[in-house]
Amino acid sequence: MKITRTMKYKIKNNSKSLKQTIDKYRGAVSFLVKVYSTEWDSISVLNGKERQNFAEKLIHKTKDNPDPVYDFGAEYYKFPSYFRRSAIAEALGIISSHKSNYANWQKEKSASEDEGLDFDKKPPALSHNHFTFPVFYKGNMSKRLSDKLVSLKLWNGSDWIWEEFKVSAKDKGMKDFKELNPSLVKRGKRFFLHFPYETKVELKEAKLKDGVIVAVDLGLTNSAVCAAMKSDGTVTCRKFINQPVEKDRLWRRLCRLKKAQIKSCTNSNNSLPNYWRKINNINQHIAQDTANQIVDFAKKVGAGVIVFEYLDDFKKPKGKASWKMKQRARLQHWMHKRVVEMTGRRAHRNGMRYRRVSARNTSKLAFDGSGEVTRNNKQDLAVFKTGKVYHADLNAAYNIGARYYIRELLKTFSEKKRSQLEAKVPHVAVRTKCTLATLIRLCEVM
Repeated sequence: MKITRTMKYKIKNNSKSLKQTIDKYRGAVSFLVKVYSTEWDSISVLNGKERQNFAEKLIHKTKDNPDPVYDFGAEYYKFPSYFRRSAIAEALGIISSHKSNYANWQKEKSASEDEGLDFDKKPPALSHNHFTFPVFYKGNMSKRLSDKLVSLKLWNGSDWIWEEFKVSAKDKGMKDFKELNPSLVKRGKRFFLHFPYETKVELKEAKLKDGVIVAVDLGLTNSAVCAAMKSDGTVTCRKFINQPVEKDRLWRRLCRLKKAQIKSCTNSNNSLPNYWRKINNINQHIAQDTANQIVDFAKKVGAGVIVFEYLDDFKKPKGKASWKMKQRARLQHWMHKRVVEMTGRRAHRNGMRYRRVSARNTSKLAFDGSGEVTRNNKQDLAVFKTGKVYHADLNAAYNIGARYYIRELLKTFSEKKRSQLEAKVPHVAVRTKCTLATLIRLCEVM
C-alpha cells in the first residue's frame, strides 16, 4: 500500500508576493464557484474529464474556443494554467459537496414532516469564499534548488515572477520517500511549504496459527493497556502505558480554565485561547506518546496486527456522583480517536495492520468466562464472580484480542462447519458475549 507523509517547511524570508498569490488564487476559486453554481445543471450530468473539460471551456479563451461564456482571463490575466485547473477542480468539489449536503437536508426535512415533527434545522448555504491554498506543481510553478532553497512562481501584483526562498530542512529519514508537489500554506503571519512524501509499504500477512497480535484497551486510568496474544489464547506479553505527569498537568490546566471562566462569566470554547492552546497541546502530546509506545511494543513482540475497540459510538456516563462528574470531565478531553488514527498511520509505515472489534461488554465480562464483573469506585479493578480480583483494563484487552481471533477463525470455515462450532460453543454465535475463555474453548473443539 502507499504511505503519504507531509513535511512542513517554514519559509524564512517572507515576501508580499506570498500573500498576494494566495489571495489571487482564492479570488479565482470564489469567481469559479459563482460561475459553476449558475451552470450546475449542465455540469452535473457529466462525469470525470468531461466535467473538467466542459467547466474549463466555460471560462477559458483559446483558439478553438474564442468566445467563452464567462471571461475568466479578463480579471485573471496570465493566470497559470496549473493554478486555473486546480481552482476549477476545487470549485467543482465545493459545489458538489454543497449539493450533496442540501439533498441530505431535504431528506431529513421530508422524513420529519412525514412523522409530524418540527424541523428547525437551517439548509446548508453555499459559501463563495474558502480558505484554500494553491499547489505549486514541480518544474512549472516550483523548483527545488537545494535542501534549504526553493524557487516559486508568484504574483507580485502586476505579473507572475520567480522568487527564491530559504526554508528549514526537515527531510531526515525521508530517503525512501518520493517528494510530491508542495502547497503554500499561511498560518498566522508565517508561511510554510507543505511537501507530501510518498512511498510503498508491504503489509505483513495476518497469520492466525503462528502469528501474534497486540490487543489494546484505551482507558482513562491508564492511557492504554496492551496484551500480546496468540491464536490459541496464550498471552505472551503485557504493557501498561500511562503519562501521570502530563495528566496531572492537564487536570491543573482544566481547573485554572474553570476558575478563569467563572471570573470572566463565559463558557465559550472561543474565549480564553491561551488556556485552550495549552490544554490541547498537552492532550496532543499524550495521544502521540501513547500511539508511539503501542507501535514500539508491537514491533518488539513481532506483531502483525494491532486490535482496538470500536469507540465511535461511545456515550458519556450519566449521574451526579462526584466520580462520574470527574469521569465526564476527563472523557471530554479523551482523545481515543486520535490515538487510533496515529497508531494506524505509524503501524502502516512499519508494515503492520490495525483492526477494530465491538466494544460492547469487553470490560463488563470476565475473561475466564465466569460472567459479569463488578468494578471498584476508581474503575481500575474488576472483581469476578469467583472472587478473583484483576486489572479491569487488562481483562478488557484479553477479550478484545479474543474477539478478533474468533472473528478471523470463523471466516476460514464453511457455513456448515461454522454452525457445528456454534452448537458446541454457544457464545461464538453472539460476538458481544465472547471472551478469552470462548476462544480457548473454540480452539479445543477445533
